[in-house]
Amino acid sequence: MRKFEIHELDLAGFVNELKNCKGAVWLTTEEGDKINLQSALSRIIGIMNIIEGGKLSRATIECELLEDESRLFRYNLYGKSQTE
Repeated sequence: MRKFEIHELDLAGFVNELKNCKGAVWLTTEEGDKINLQSALSRIIGIMNIIEGGKLSRATIECELLEDESRLFRYNLYGKSQTE
C-alpha cells in the first residue's frame, strides 16, 4: 500500500473524494489507530476522533490503488477533485 500525510484537510470534500475510490483506503492517526475509510460507519466514528475545528488535523492515508492515491493526494494538495 502507498502512504501520504494529510494536514488541515476540508473534511466534506475529502469524504466526497473517498466515494470515488475503487480500492481500500485506510487512515492512520498519530496514535496509531487504523481506520477503514471505505466503511461508512468506521469513517464516521474514526474521523470524529481526529477533527479539530471541522478539519482533519493530521493523519496518514494508505491506498491500495495508485489511482486512489493520486486522487486523494491531489485533493490534499490542491483542495480540488480530479474532475474540477
